[in-house]
Amino acid sequence: MKHLRRVLIAMALTITGLATAQNKQVKDSTNAEKLDEVLVKAVRVDAKSPITHSNLSKEEIAKRNLGQDIPMLLNFLPSVVTTSDAGAGIGYTGIRVRGVSSQSTNVTINGIPYTDAESLGTFWVNLGDFASSVESLQLQRGVGTSTNGSGAFGASINILTDAFSKEASGEISNSFGSFNSRKHTIKFSTGLMNDHFEIAGRLSNIESDGYVDRASSSLKSYFLQGSYVDENTLIKAVTFGGNNVTYQSWFGIDAATLREDRTFNPAGAYEDENGNQQFYDNEVDDYRQDHYQLHWNERYNDNWSTNIGMNYTYGRGFYEQFREDDDFSTYGLDPLVVDGQTLDETDLVRRRWLDNDYYVFNASANYKTKDIDLIFGTSISHYDGDHFGEVIWARFASQSNIRDRYYDGNGRKNDASIFSKATYKLNNRLQLYGDLQLRNVNYKTSGINSDLGEFLVDENFTFFNPKAGVTFEYDNNNDLYVSYARANREPNRNDFESNPDIKPEQLNDFELGWRHKKGNFTFNVNSYLMLYNEQLVLSGEINDVGAPLRTNSGDSYRLGLELEAVIPVTSQLTLQPNLALSSNKNRETLRSFDGELQNLGSTDIAFSPNLVAANAIVYAPVKNFQVSLLSKFVGEQFMSNTEAQSSKLASYFLNDLNLIYTINTDSIFDKVVFTALVNNILNKKVVSNGYYYTFEDDYSNPGTISTVEGAGFYPQAGTNFLLGATFHF
Repeated sequence: MKHLRRVLIAMALTITGLATAQNKQVKDSTNAEKLDEVLVKAVRVDAKSPITHSNLSKEEIAKRNLGQDIPMLLNFLPSVVTTSDAGAGIGYTGIRVRGVSSQSTNVTINGIPYTDAESLGTFWVNLGDFASSVESLQLQRGVGTSTNGSGAFGASINILTDAFSKEASGEISNSFGSFNSRKHTIKFSTGLMNDHFEIAGRLSNIESDGYVDRASSSLKSYFLQGSYVDENTLIKAVTFGGNNVTYQSWFGIDAATLREDRTFNPAGAYEDENGNQQFYDNEVDDYRQDHYQLHWNERYNDNWSTNIGMNYTYGRGFYEQFREDDDFSTYGLDPLVVDGQTLDETDLVRRRWLDNDYYVFNASANYKTKDIDLIFGTSISHYDGDHFGEVIWARFASQSNIRDRYYDGNGRKNDASIFSKATYKLNNRLQLYGDLQLRNVNYKTSGINSDLGEFLVDENFTFFNPKAGVTFEYDNNNDLYVSYARANREPNRNDFESNPDIKPEQLNDFELGWRHKKGNFTFNVNSYLMLYNEQLVLSGEINDVGAPLRTNSGDSYRLGLELEAVIPVTSQLTLQPNLALSSNKNRETLRSFDGELQNLGSTDIAFSPNLVAANAIVYAPVKNFQVSLLSKFVGEQFMSNTEAQSSKLASYFLNDLNLIYTINTDSIFDKVVFTALVNNILNKKVVSNGYYYTFEDDYSNPGTISTVEGAGFYPQAGTNFLLGATFHF
């Protein structure tokens, strides 16, 4: 009931906001539509900013939006590496930028933090078909500008949802493809009613069996917004969310299985009474997340405007798992005596639950003249998350009762920040940028965790994050920029569970770049030096629910060069290459191996390839038809920080083919767009992700300690396709 009350309060706020909006006439629809962009102005940068970034428009996203998750749509941007647990881009997917994990990437939607406050991860699977409701997206590499929520270390991904539409419209989209994949989407917009009000929405359903055995996904989602707009006011009430049911595929497979049966999935495996291998049919994640946002942007005059954003997110769901011959002690159960025989283990089915509430309040003001653009504001958030586990079935239940919780804990996080950023045009050529952020984080846990151990954290962090930069406009076609940014970021829940003495990470980021644009030709060069103290690098290990673990690495650095271009060869043929070269090093790495402490000196940082390249060859031979060859190369990388050979992922080179054909009609539909995407056209056997672990064995040879190494791999699909048709009316 408490959640229902919160939803009703959110609806009441929305109605109140709409009722009190100023009743002005729309005089300039072009200016009014730009009000949408103000929702993300506090977290985005413009083309002349000394911040390294890439933009994707709604039209660019639509070209490959056939059901794959958002990370796969960003795959061809500079320094980006993506992966998919199920192997085909639907379900659990991940993205790393400059080698930095998703736990150090900040994601916002309409300026509201989307990154999970406690795990610091982004679970794109909870945003099924969200790309269909994205107006634009900006990927900032490096620290970027100050943003709401936790700080960024590798990238910031800032998403703006659909802008309001002046005209009424509708859209029906369907796609089908390999592994029984399919997407069905319905969108609508009423257009501006009475010149002020618009209601728009989307319903989507995505299904896929996955490339990996049983790695199925069932993603149902919705998006609904109501807008009030006049010349100087934009009020938006937005709600979106959905439910994902995904069969688990985070276990990976070892090297031998990779060679012999690369689609094998060990999740849910058990032996029946006859010794035959079976698989539990409900080894799934079942999670639902609903978001409620209210935004109010007001422009007072040519100089001043304000923006207020409020958010409530309710997330809940579980991971269900069959456990064969599990110890009673794992669940706090007592041994049983049956027919004179003591039983201390049983087959059972358990669920591990998350139930969380997340509240955000953002406020900012913008003062703008011909020479200065000043933004200052605040962001305040509160997270309250319950973690608990239940045994829902057991062959032998001991003293347990239905709905007993064998562990029960809570995590709370309060996050408050204030910021001020300004761009000042010193003259016609020189532009100065400054950005100051003060952030305070309090994280507190209580209860016991899934290991039945008391898990108590009470940490308070205060971070000061200054940033500064200069842009020099050499002429109308060239500008140079240099910037410095300081960032701090707190550990996440898993970090504290694996190491109670974990430390926050710090980063000094130096960027130097040149941007050239002449007509349709563009060429950008950016170099960076990222100096870390106690960087939280991926260790290569995963925990018992597949989440990657991290460790402090002392002093480390990332040094790189990024190049990207758009080259119009002819009026019909365009090349879009990009290249990222980097060196990513821990300055000193210590490890225990075979009972001895070893100093390995400088080593490569885990999951950080030294070479990442992409290219798009875009050919439009006739009007309304376009074919693109999309290529991606990722160099070899280690899954450990010790450069262990068994942890190495081989380099790979992939090519995709994308075709788009548009038919303009005078019938019930304005146009019909046919899209085809053939992934991995050369059928390469690719592994884009995995994990590495070690443990000490002192039983095989008494008196000696030997280190055992192991690795798991996530294979990606060979040649596969998606075909779609979108009807616009």
